[in-house]
Amino acid sequence: MTDDVRFSVLRRKLLAGFGAAAISGVTASALGRAAPAGAQESKSGAVVPSILAFGVNDSLLNILHLAPLFERLFGDGKLVNEWYTQLILYSEAITLAGGPYTPFFNLSEAVLKSMGSMHGISIEHADVVELGRRAATMPAHPDVPAGLKQLKDAGFRLVTLSNSPQGAQIIQLRHAGIDGYFERLLSVDLVRRYKPAPQVYHMAAEELYASTAEICMVSTHLWDTLGAQNVGCPAALIARPGNAPPPPKLAVLGWPAAPVAVGSDLPSLAAQLIKLWR
Repeated sequence: MTDDVRFSVLRRKLLAGFGAAAISGVTASALGRAAPAGAQESKSGAVVPSILAFGVNDSLLNILHLAPLFERLFGDGKLVNEWYTQLILYSEAITLAGGPYTPFFNLSEAVLKSMGSMHGISIEHADVVELGRRAATMPAHPDVPAGLKQLKDAGFRLVTLSNSPQGAQIIQLRHAGIDGYFERLLSVDLVRRYKPAPQVYHMAAEELYASTAEICMVSTHLWDTLGAQNVGCPAALIARPGNAPPPPKLAVLGWPAAPVAVGSDLPSLAAQLIKLWR
């Protein structure tokens, strides 16, 4: 067995087994391989994040592209939001319950069928096919390309960190015309746990040979930013319509801290991050 294979096996075992507080800030060097040098530090000695990890569904890509399916099936396109909320709920429940792990798009199909049962609607094979087709062809939000360019031009490293499989992300981001901005497409499939499980964010740090403090999670979902913050990643929130803004009393709700930046779209958020860290 080569050193690379041994390292890969060890890393996977560690990531699959650690809990919420176990390895915050651990880099590849702690597992026997030197992490690349170059982490930036502020004058106070604090680590300055250089990597931005983006959620994909709803954060970069517009899930309202799925709305016509829900309009046809249920008479209300806005039920796409109920479906997505249920999808996240069940993905989190599977992780908390300890599995078995179900790939994200298999789970999305099951949740659609569950909604059909609740609403007295029969979900046919053609409906599931349409769900997959629409999910693969979601467009980027109009503000996304300009915001990604701002951040790339400012010198940030851009990656994704998604519940979606890597293969699906390749198709989605290529179709949306934004795949070229990202150096890595990371998926929860690597640890078989869904966000906001701590193993997901630790996996991203290990894959990127970085500490969690060097990675800022960028998402439109507070459950995602909370998961990142709980393991030492800073987080930035795209406050898109239909998603909750940060609650006013963070400490009362157990939030570790407010996001470092909040913007109504990606360019406004990018400007804040550039001012903060560049």
